[in-house]
Amino acid sequence: MNKIVVLSNMYPSENHPTFGIFVKNQVEMLRHAEIDIDVIAIDEPGKGKLTTLMKYFSWFLRSFIHILKNKKIISATHAHYVFPTGLISLIAKKMMGIPYVVTVHGGDIDQMAKKSPWIKKMTTKILRQAETVIVVGEKLRSTVIDDYAVRHERVELISMGVDTSVFKRQPMAESREELGLSSDEKHILFVGNMIRAKGIIELVEAVSLVQETEPNSALYLLGAQRDTNFIDEVKKVIEEKDIKNIHFKQPQRQSDLALWMSAADVLVLPSYHEGFGLVALEAMACGTPVIGSDVGGLSYLLNEGAGVLVPPQNVEALAIGIKGILSGEEGLIQQTRMEETVEIHTFETILNRLLLIYQAMEKDK
Repeated sequence: MNKIVVLSNMYPSENHPTFGIFVKNQVEMLRHAEIDIDVIAIDEPGKGKLTTLMKYFSWFLRSFIHILKNKKIISATHAHYVFPTGLISLIAKKMMGIPYVVTVHGGDIDQMAKKSPWIKKMTTKILRQAETVIVVGEKLRSTVIDDYAVRHERVELISMGVDTSVFKRQPMAESREELGLSSDEKHILFVGNMIRAKGIIELVEAVSLVQETEPNSALYLLGAQRDTNFIDEVKKVIEEKDIKNIHFKQPQRQSDLALWMSAADVLVLPSYHEGFGLVALEAMACGTPVIGSDVGGLSYLLNEGAGVLVPPQNVEALAIGIKGILSGEEGLIQQTRMEETVEIHTFETILNRLLLIYQAMEKDK
């Protein structure tokens, strides 16, 4: 197999270690399998319209120069996110005959494609011209096939996978001791960007209800806090309702994140929409019960007892779910089902499926 060029508008850097970490994890998995991978990506979130415009222009230019110089040895490009990333792959295919695969992560379909008719048109073209469209969740698969008329045989459901060498069961007591957490408290964990669509306000209000019967419960919010206005709004809710034991933490390295998950009694992901919900899978790999909104990929990931599903934006239902886990209510989580779900999404399983896709494109080129 010749070179694969991975394109992404999100990729970690030293200053932003969690920015698109799931893409880097997949790249490293492929490199460990001795696949020749070049990455051309944006590794800086950036702020302001002018900064963003210059950033994307530079990235597009770097991408095309690299592909042009190496076109004879490139088997395919792999674009993460349909638009704008997939546009680079589409043009490279039209100009240089290089096939491509595109991974749909959720926001590119649920949000970006709805921003304008032109973006929707380009999204459709990128999806239909791809040799293979990878979707990270079942709901996305239906959307790509039904709404964008992509032939079902060209759509593959493959999550970003979980690295079970990192996300694995660790003793709760030891994890708490290492993190300096109380052994007497009930620890509720959220991991993700601190934005409204992640259901942060509903989670905070639900914890207020939980503490009426579980006063020793604490909520830990781990993630980037780039929207300072929203963070101020969340803190105002906390102050007005006089909610205790809520802690804001910055994004964590993967190894530290696994430690937090092992220390937690429950991970809660109350998103308004979610393409897949990778952090939920990572928590499950650590043996931690998960409560998530019944939306998008979470509806499939947590079904049949693998986790607990609650209606989105429903504070009362969320509180009931959390109380049930903290009190050890039987039947909410089926351990065997949780383990089976993790096994489907291990790096080994994901790697084998990706290699088949890459090999097919090289054969057809």
